[in-house]
Amino acid sequence: MSHIEPIPFAIPDITDREVEAAAERVRSGWLTTGPATRDFERDMVAFLGDDSLEAIAVNSATAGLHLALEAVGVGPGDEVLVPDWTFTSTAEVVRYLGATPVLVDVSYDTLNICLEAAERAITERTKAIVPVHFAGLAVDAQALADFARKHALKVVEDAAHALPSTSNGALVGTSESDAIVYSFYATKTITTGEGGMVITRDPELASRMRVMRLHGISRDVFDRYTSTRPSWEYDVVAPGFKYNMGDVAAAIGRVQLDRGWEMQRKRQAIAQRYDQAFADLPLLLPAHAPEDETHSWHLYVVRIADGSPISRDELVQALSDAQIGTSMHFIPLHRHSYWAQTCAQDAQVLPNAEASYHRAMSLPLFSAMSNEQIERVIAAVRRAFGKEN
Repeated sequence: MSHIEPIPFAIPDITDREVEAAAERVRSGWLTTGPATRDFERDMVAFLGDDSLEAIAVNSATAGLHLALEAVGVGPGDEVLVPDWTFTSTAEVVRYLGATPVLVDVSYDTLNICLEAAERAITERTKAIVPVHFAGLAVDAQALADFARKHALKVVEDAAHALPSTSNGALVGTSESDAIVYSFYATKTITTGEGGMVITRDPELASRMRVMRLHGISRDVFDRYTSTRPSWEYDVVAPGFKYNMGDVAAAIGRVQLDRGWEMQRKRQAIAQRYDQAFADLPLLLPAHAPEDETHSWHLYVVRIADGSPISRDELVQALSDAQIGTSMHFIPLHRHSYWAQTCAQDAQVLPNAEASYHRAMSLPLFSAMSNEQIERVIAAVRRAFGKEN
């Protein structure tokens, strides 16, 4: 029996350029936050095309969300609206600050936060909203801005999936929101291994986050260690965190960002092939971005339709038997014991998230996928439904 090479759910798209960039930083002797990190921040502002923005590189998107919510003033007694259909980090950072996440249902079509449901969840204690651009499909920027103004809410966007995605003709990251947070985790659309970036238009918020990302120290390490004059003195102005990005990660990120649009086009092409191949199957395929907008296609999430001859779990097993990796995005927060106890939510309050949970799964989609891998995924999915190519 011939060996079948497993197809992973996702792997990073790394070329010799990233390897050499990382090696150059290692050879330089500068491994922590330094010139490459500053250049990465400048590159991000240039990528977004708006010089009024400021970028703060961090060691994870979780760190970025924490910094952003702290900077906008979220604290004990506050409530923060969070979609139920997200990873736990979106909500856990709210708890870091002593505030309470309020779980909000999502739109069944898009799996993005439902603003009508969010409006019903607002109380006098609601301080902020953290929308998630699920799978790379952007939340409507204008609707979000109008909602925040109407209710006087701070907005921190969880854009972990959304580079590069657009809404209202502009890249996610350039909106009116107080802060937008990207993830550069290993499986994301661009990667630094671990890492993230916070984008803001507000210089005061940017200053606060820069101080808090490195122990609340008034001067960053790059300034103190590169000065040719005695520069040992600094001041701790707040009880900060250890959230800075190092130069090796930033060097990889600079190359990845330069390849960002190239990798998005590859992901989009794979999504289009899946769409065509699965059109006749009892599956609800992912929502697309509106015409003339960009979907990053971080994920390709299908849901089992009514009348399907197989369940979601049976489809997952069939692909596993074919040596094809899959994943689940997401187990809704209300189904996790901690959040069920903390937020006191149940399936009746969150019907779209609950219904989707029983049907949804994520298929492999990564920009380094070969044509053979794509065709194997397509064939295995169709075979699971009794269809041959």
